[in-house]
Amino acid sequence: MKHDFTMMRSVYRHAELDRVLNPKSIAIVGASPKVGSFGNRVLGNLAGFDGDIYLVNSKYAQLGERRCFPSIASLPVVPDCVAVTVPRESAEDIVREAAYVGAGGVILYASGYAETQLPARVEEQQRLCDIARESGLKILGPNCLGIANYLRRARISFSEYPAPREMRGISVGIASQSGALSQSLAQAIECGSSVSHAFSAGNQADVDVADLVAYLADEPACQAIACAFEGMTYPQRLLEAAQIAWRNGKPLLVNKIATGTLGAAAAISHTGSLAGSDMAYRAAFERGGAIVIEEFEGLMEAAAFFAKAPPPKARGIAVIATSGGAAIMAADKAELHGVSLPQPSEDVRRVLESNIPDFGSARNPCDVTGQVVNNPQSMWACGEALLSDPAYGALVVPQTLAYDSHKPRVSAFSRLSKQYGKVTCNVLVSGWLQGPGALDAEVDPHIALFRSMDRCFRTLAAWHRRADLLARGDRTLIRVSDAAAAPAAARMIADASRDQLTERESKAILDLYGIPAVREILVDSADAAVAAASRLGFPLAVKVESPDIVHKTEAGVVTLGVRSNVELRAAYDRVTANAKAYAPQADIRGVLLQPMAPQGVEVLAGVRIDPGFGPLIVVGFGGVLVELLRDSAVDLAPINAYEASRMLRNLRGAALFDGFRGGAAVDITRLADIIVRLSEFAADQRDNILEADVNPIVCSGDRLIAVDALILRRTRSNPNNVV
Repeated sequence: MKHDFTMMRSVYRHAELDRVLNPKSIAIVGASPKVGSFGNRVLGNLAGFDGDIYLVNSKYAQLGERRCFPSIASLPVVPDCVAVTVPRESAEDIVREAAYVGAGGVILYASGYAETQLPARVEEQQRLCDIARESGLKILGPNCLGIANYLRRARISFSEYPAPREMRGISVGIASQSGALSQSLAQAIECGSSVSHAFSAGNQADVDVADLVAYLADEPACQAIACAFEGMTYPQRLLEAAQIAWRNGKPLLVNKIATGTLGAAAAISHTGSLAGSDMAYRAAFERGGAIVIEEFEGLMEAAAFFAKAPPPKARGIAVIATSGGAAIMAADKAELHGVSLPQPSEDVRRVLESNIPDFGSARNPCDVTGQVVNNPQSMWACGEALLSDPAYGALVVPQTLAYDSHKPRVSAFSRLSKQYGKVTCNVLVSGWLQGPGALDAEVDPHIALFRSMDRCFRTLAAWHRRADLLARGDRTLIRVSDAAAAPAAARMIADASRDQLTERESKAILDLYGIPAVREILVDSADAAVAAASRLGFPLAVKVESPDIVHKTEAGVVTLGVRSNVELRAAYDRVTANAKAYAPQADIRGVLLQPMAPQGVEVLAGVRIDPGFGPLIVVGFGGVLVELLRDSAVDLAPINAYEASRMLRNLRGAALFDGFRGGAAVDITRLADIIVRLSEFAADQRDNILEADVNPIVCSGDRLIAVDALILRRTRSNPNNVV
């Protein structure tokens, strides 16, 4: 029996979770005087909480100066949040009682449920899920480390979250599946970061990380969301939460771990292996406007930047350094991440030249040299000139040393950043990453602190991408293929004799969507092949047609460039013999003859129906390059022409489309149109197919033609292609 603990429902919104995540009253069930017990630790962590605390344990009438109640039902109020600190064996009855009295929610710390994979324990967790669904009680956990709401000074956890600090108006909210990673991120407080909330979800029997993100998306005290994420049964709910954050103008930054591609292990086509689980998540995050952060260690840095940074006023970035080496390092990372470092205007250049010695660099990156020790004003004059230049949206200041003498730079650049409405990035490249000036930069609302030049420029690139998406406005979809194609294609898929459709059947279906394919004739003898050649003309491609032979080249059942009847007869005999040797029991339906496609760029376009996200569209370079380059882009289907073009341009080898080494430039507009049509096929047939390949589409100038295709039908006995 399959258990779906967080069913496919809409995410919980702020009002639905506010009682448990922002409680005015907390009941600790399992309260204990024993030092080190969960109940004792939770009470200790609530020191400073500005609400009411109630202790529940039938063994005690009093614990210290606090009255202890025998049950939740005996409390004088219905608690907003119930912290369940009892062992697993006793927890279910407590959860039921909390639901019965109408508590806002419970935080269940006990472990040993579904994570053990023991059937009885999985069933226990399912019962918790059922309680939540039937009663409306919100459950965090089980196996949950707890939460910290720094607005209420409430650390509802048995473990150590950082102590509350003074809140500032540039706070980051944390949503994590892992409790330990939630704590780890929250420890940025110790370095001066402002954190509004630090949530963990545990086993996600009810409330999951998508719900926590949605809560923070609606939370006014949170300016950006940092999400540490592993995976979930219904990942489209995280996409829903991301879209809420997007609509609210709240940057969502996600670091996803567990990025393997085991979900594609059952794929029979190239598409499946290229559209691994991580690629699907990345496509969903992009669609939802979320920002993927590659390194967990950089998640809070990037979130703090987005909490502080205004929208970019320009795409250019200026760099000012006291070290030529640091300036070169910045230039390298800017180039790596596609961040522009334009040269300053003539007026700004004159200011730089008047303040920088001739052994420095009065350009961008700007090296004011170590002479600033004797002339500190030169740093401020050059920094102000660069920030005043309309070509620049932000200033990067590498910090090579950490001494008290460098602390005034933070306040000076803060004043200038505020004056010009731009952000300054203070990048620590010293080995003393928490030295003098670091705390000043972290707490300053106009200075973003980075401890890596690479992460700084990666974040600036993401800042620009988010601005581009905002400028583009709402996404629009206009269907380009014939709407009548959907039912006609569904009938053809259903009528196919095998789940794995032949090349000819697949191309006939795609033709309904306006996807151009090479002409072909199916023959069953060498004589018939010669007759067909008189109609098609030479040179020809000769292929065995069999639903049992997927990768024809590997099986040796393809011959290309056949130029005469003699070669054709030999090719016919050779491919049929190879087919019988490769797969003696194969259903061989004949031999396909096709005119040879012209030389050109070979592109793969494919479809995969992901169990979590539904239809995905995949593009990459096809033919022999598909396995060699592993260069692909993935998006959720259907897509529009802009998104198709962006996918193509995001390929690492995109320069091939512009005419490589004298080749004709590819008509990207026409190629994008084919990708859009294939994405519409994917969306239409999501319930009928598992995957499809069009490989390759040969692109020669403005002539684009599909040479081979494969469709794999979904079956009731094996709806997810599980092997």
